[in-house]
Amino acid sequence: MSLLPVEPAYRLAERAEEQRWLVTDLWSEQAVGIIGGEPKCCKSFLALDLAVSVAAGTPCLRRFAVPRAGRVLLFAAEDALHIVRQRLEGICAAAGLALADLDVHVITAPTVRLDIEADRKNLDETITKLQPRLLVLDPFVRLHRIDENASGEVAPLLAYLRELQRRHGTAVIVVHHAKKGASRARAGQALRGSSEFHAWGDSNLYLRRNGEDLTLTVEHRAAPAMPTITLELAQRADALALEVADRRTPQAPPPSSVDERITMALTDLDHPLPFPELRSRCRVRTATLYERLAALTAEGRLVRSGDGYCLIGHQAAAARQSR
Repeated sequence: MSLLPVEPAYRLAERAEEQRWLVTDLWSEQAVGIIGGEPKCCKSFLALDLAVSVAAGTPCLRRFAVPRAGRVLLFAAEDALHIVRQRLEGICAAAGLALADLDVHVITAPTVRLDIEADRKNLDETITKLQPRLLVLDPFVRLHRIDENASGEVAPLLAYLRELQRRHGTAVIVVHHAKKGASRARAGQALRGSSEFHAWGDSNLYLRRNGEDLTLTVEHRAAPAMPTITLELAQRADALALEVADRRTPQAPPPSSVDERITMALTDLDHPLPFPELRSRCRVRTATLYERLAALTAEGRLVRSGDGYCLIGHQAAAARQSR
């Protein structure tokens, strides 16, 4: 008989571990999850933008920082390889990168099926060899021949991807379609097929059309979600890339006394302050602090890094300190 691990209550951690990001605010480190949306909502463009940002260490959508770059493995099952290249080139143009310098490896096999043991083994061995930080599979419907509405058939495939994530320490993004006519449902509940998809994700991104606007909603299992943002597909050289739309930028919230607390907490520091410590100093609710930090960062008054927050003008000292 084997006993379950236990710990005296007084020895439990006093606070949660600091949130770690693959892409700050968009995707947690080593998270599995879904990029979901109805057809023509630019799901593949967003998946490729994440792939480029992780591979190059540049901000996703030119806004969301990547703390540490790493290799990306991509399987684009619906698009011809030359289309994949064109889209990657467009995103590289937007980010000021050269495609030849990008550490993205594309699986060129005509099919990869997660319900076939041989294909699962081949994918596992490919990940073992390349050791990517991120695996992108686009879309889920082309990865199997199961009934997506049957939980008993969907769960083993998602469990296999979770096993890959845990064994190799790689994040996994699966592009998946939303149900037709589900625009009024909650984002996660709008996904096509079994509820297993929504429950599975650690980080999920949902794209929706609202008239002419394309909106992005973010959901995390273990971190606060940022406010919904509006995206647009912009022309870059001879190709296209997603960008955060500024044509309808919401007005900044009115000044708050919380801003003064944040400023006082960060003044005279020569190092970034992690969110948990900043919350402890400011003594405000997590949601309120997160909202004000996002607003101050957008206004250019704060800088956010993988180590925390610091005031503009203090980031150079913080960078020296971190070295």
